Amino acid sequence: MGYRTLLREHRGLLGIGLLAMLSSSLGQSYFLGLFQTPIAERLSISAGEFGMAYSAVTLIAGFVVLYFGPSVDWIAPRRFLMIVLGGMLGGIALLTLSPWALVALLGLGLVRLCGQGLFTHLGNTLTGREFTHNRGRALGLVSLGIPLGEMILPPLIAALLAWLTWRELWWSLGATLMLLWSLMLWRLDWPSAPRARPTSATRQSGPRPLCELRFWLLMPLLMALPITMTGLFIFAPQLTADLGATMTAYALALTGMGLAKLPGALLGGRWADHLGPALLARLYLLPYVLALVLAIVAGGNLGVWALMVGGGLAMGMQEIIATGLLIELWGSEHLGRVRATLSAAMVFSTGIAPALLGVLVDAGLDFRFILAGMLGFILLGWLLAQRPISEARLDASS
Repeated sequence: MGYRTLLREHRGLLGIGLLAMLSSSLGQSYFLGLFQTPIAERLSISAGEFGMAYSAVTLIAGFVVLYFGPSVDWIAPRRFLMIVLGGMLGGIALLTLSPWALVALLGLGLVRLCGQGLFTHLGNTLTGREFTHNRGRALGLVSLGIPLGEMILPPLIAALLAWLTWRELWWSLGATLMLLWSLMLWRLDWPSAPRARPTSATRQSGPRPLCELRFWLLMPLLMALPITMTGLFIFAPQLTADLGATMTAYALALTGMGLAKLPGALLGGRWADHLGPALLARLYLLPYVLALVLAIVAGGNLGVWALMVGGGLAMGMQEIIATGLLIELWGSEHLGRVRATLSAAMVFSTGIAPALLGVLVDAGLDFRFILAGMLGFILLGWLLAQRPISEARLDASS
């Protein structure tokens, strides 16, 4: 089944997954970074204090995903969506309206939790569980929601801020989300809950990835891309200065990254169906590895463009491969539990990475050495993941 047939026969379910991924944009780092100054002023804190607060709420959000994420295995997706949407709208209200800084900070945490955490968790888990055939293509189509947000929202926000305040813009986006999801809830047939709520006995019998060595061996490979790319985003001024590039080239390269995610997702979905996610897991970081090498050796605007485009191609495939590997290793029955653990790890990584790289940057280390360290981290993750990847390939063939 090709992409066109898949869209025609399953447009409702794919539309739910795509909108969930697009809705996550409001809690993604690139989006919140556009409002760093007004939010910091809203909280009466400096830019540095905002970074610390941002890391803190991100880490807390990771723990909440770890606790609440598995419930998508027994809560009906429609009800799960309503909970997440309510949390997002509540977070927007607290962030923009509360007169108390701590309550506004709670709103920021809810936006992070429901955005990067639970909306992406819902989109990937629902799609990976409901599609037993052409799962790779379905995940590829759904994952397009994130690059669509990256390409559409920044210029849209820049244009709307000429007429609206940042608060009014957030309210408009929240109202748009509520309208779009109301149409989805009213017009589409949603799948039922996959299974009953587990008892204490059945909960103990399910998979416990944190207690399994293969999960920990797989994590460095799957976390390498979000950790390193987050570092590049946060420390873009230092990156461009040390490579001899310009911030204008970096801004244009961000658009190239968003565009590169599109073929990455579509080709990744097709290859995952034909070759299997286990084989693809060994290869998908190759464009990013080559980009790191080019940036270290050549530098300049070319190096920045290589990093963004190579990273974009790999990021387009990341969710497809990660979800496919989890299903092959632990099955789809408990996908919510296993994927919640992965989602929490991803959220943790985006909270910890800025702090770790910030120490290196403050120490005056040239960014080329930091890029070399990133390259070494990816190689180590690739080597550690060979055992669980081989297990996934054997499970898929048996």
